[in-house]
Amino acid sequence: MKKVLMVCLGNICRSPVANGLLRDKINTQGLDAEVDSAGTSAYHTGEKPDPRSTANAAQHGIDITDLRARQFTAHDFDDFDLIYAMDGSNYQNILAMARDEADRQKVDMILNLSEPGGNRPVPDPYFGNGDEGFERVFQMLDAACEVLADRLKSDGV
Repeated sequence: MKKVLMVCLGNICRSPVANGLLRDKINTQGLDAEVDSAGTSAYHTGEKPDPRSTANAAQHGIDITDLRARQFTAHDFDDFDLIYAMDGSNYQNILAMARDEADRQKVDMILNLSEPGGNRPVPDPYFGNGDEGFERVFQMLDAACEVLADRLKSDGV
């Protein structure tokens, strides 16, 4: 079973949406994989996803109301096979906790799935851009998670 971790700053906007999207694709396609999410900060530990993320995901049939924010730890390298960062700052923060090259090899920017080598960030919709920002993030993450689900499927997961 492959285990995938989605990571953003507070674990209330981007990474819970990525978690919900991939979880839905895993369930729909019957893949033998698990997904979780975390934040590089502890600002929102224990909180539900941002209501705007929850509402936007629900408009697309994705329920993320059961998720709760938690902070990324070095133990996540032991528990997960693939770790996807939402932006460069999160990526660097995750790598700073890596203990060795094996840990570093697990980490990538999530949009590199749908736009290989671009190292593009998923913009944080928390401040500004209103509903449009949350929808844009949803669409970006949906495209990346679709590629990831296809890869998991082709790997026989």
